[in-house]
Amino acid sequence: MTQCRYPKRRHALSRLPFVAFLAVALTLGQTGHALDRVQFQVSAASDNLNDALRAASGLLALENEEDRPDQVLAAARAEYGRLVGALYAQGHYSAVVSVLLDGREAAGIAPLDAPQRVSSIVVRVDPGPQFRFGQTAIVPLAPETELPDGFAPGEPAQSGLVRQAVTAGMDGWRGRGHAKARVTGQDVVADHPNRTLSARVGIDPGPRLRFGPVDVTGQSRTRENRVRKIAGIPQGETYDPAEVARAESRLRRTGTFASVTITEDEGITRPDLLGTTITVVEEKPRNLSFGAEVSSLEGLDLSAAFMHRNLLGGAERLRLEGSVTNIGASGNGMDYGLKLTIDRPATLTPDTTARFSSEIRHLDEPDFRADLARLGIGFTHVFSDSLTGRVDLAYSIIDGTEISDDRSSFNDFRFRSLSLPVALTWDRRNDKNDATRGYFIEAEVKPFLGFGTTGSGVRATADLRGYRGFGEDDRFVVAARIQAGIVSGAGISDTPRDDLFYSGGGGTVRGQPFQALGVNIQLDGNTFKIGGTHFVGSSLELRAKVSGNIGLVGFVDAGRVDFNSFLNPAGDWHAGAGLGVRYATGFGPIRLDVAAPVGGNTGKGVQIYVGLGQAF
Repeated sequence: MTQCRYPKRRHALSRLPFVAFLAVALTLGQTGHALDRVQFQVSAASDNLNDALRAASGLLALENEEDRPDQVLAAARAEYGRLVGALYAQGHYSAVVSVLLDGREAAGIAPLDAPQRVSSIVVRVDPGPQFRFGQTAIVPLAPETELPDGFAPGEPAQSGLVRQAVTAGMDGWRGRGHAKARVTGQDVVADHPNRTLSARVGIDPGPRLRFGPVDVTGQSRTRENRVRKIAGIPQGETYDPAEVARAESRLRRTGTFASVTITEDEGITRPDLLGTTITVVEEKPRNLSFGAEVSSLEGLDLSAAFMHRNLLGGAERLRLEGSVTNIGASGNGMDYGLKLTIDRPATLTPDTTARFSSEIRHLDEPDFRADLARLGIGFTHVFSDSLTGRVDLAYSIIDGTEISDDRSSFNDFRFRSLSLPVALTWDRRNDKNDATRGYFIEAEVKPFLGFGTTGSGVRATADLRGYRGFGEDDRFVVAARIQAGIVSGAGISDTPRDDLFYSGGGGTVRGQPFQALGVNIQLDGNTFKIGGTHFVGSSLELRAKVSGNIGLVGFVDAGRVDFNSFLNPAGDWHAGAGLGVRYATGFGPIRLDVAAPVGGNTGKGVQIYVGLGQAF
């Protein structure tokens, strides 16, 4: 029998090996079919402890009855360490663990003397009492260092808390420039008569260092100076591990590198410089992707994109996108377009990406046909992992023809404008493809200056999304979305048509036809339907995981379009509701939604939407 009990002598303390004590996060067994012949017996244990022991067990994770006896013996001999580690993690330091193979203690069976057959496996665990912390100390601590709340006298002596406290102490010094801080001493003592554990760990902060020379390895197509520029490690400034993490994030964000690691030199360059080495593995430079989405009335949308990840050897990214949409749509013709974008990271600052873009599009909508050309330059700045800003300067031309409601009259238009959109995106979702918690906020203000017959004004939009999961593993998720937009300053007939607002379709109100809701204006005695100057929309979804990769969704959407003001009597609203099915994949769920109109007068029956990713 193997046990982790230590001698219980009055006034005598048993010492736990520090390295073994801290290394309690042992690998948990993978989920599998438990052997019927394994008896797992835990005496006087709480449900949490019992679950933790079963999760740590390697014998319970053996997949089938056909495992060879030598595999069973190896798992049985490793079982002691697995279970003792789980017990330490819960604060039990005087447990007794026994693993019997056909009545023989596994620890006493030599590896070369494995039994020919194992018919019975019995695992017995007596956890013993839970210990509590006696004295606790990490010394010295850097100013403002916060230790885990549970690392305090009287609290359950979970071994993981000691490890967390040591990590916090080391991180506190490293965060103040002491990159070579190290543990110099430890005194971890279990007092069995009093059922307490005392832990005192000493730290040597070492000297305060500054960032020194930066070396680059692993690159073949990317210039070294560009790798350094993108990383943005501030040479000569006080060492900060957060700066190292940001440098790795900047390099990964370019998409040029498959992996990025930054390591610190072992030695110090006199007088106080710490060198770093950036090691990268480059992605394949070219990538081709395709996409498709279909709905019953909007038809089939096809898209393709070609990307070059390292166009000029400085991690510049070229992306060429083409699309043909509304193929076979009811009520309007095909739209098609081509867009070219070139991004250059680390322009102006390491966190700023410069962008050049050009686009041509043909739009064939129920109420107008138009050709659009746009040329722009801009910058995107990453303020943090969740906050991003964007500013662009763009010139656009739109030539087209409006079609009256009875399709008997036509009105030609031409819009030319110079715009300066400024946007902020705050993304705190836990998963961008299938969020269960968090929120997403995007807001844009776009002043535009019109030329000729085009008006001047400001277009502003906002998109707010929130997610809340419930139940085990967030089995149920409530997702909500609010959209709003306004055009001010320019008259409705003087505003570029692609700046006006419509409602209906997969992006706004499912169950209503694409862009079915706008406003009516009178031109030369004829009625033309165009987009509005004011828009508000909302969506609510209840998502539920049914089993495995299958999920169900119930949803309701609503939208309203007005001009001159919100809730204008001349405006209108509509709504739709439906059910959906989701099939989870490694790159986002496949979506199938069936929706019908439930409010307003623009509906044309049941609509079907198929795509990749959640609706929002």
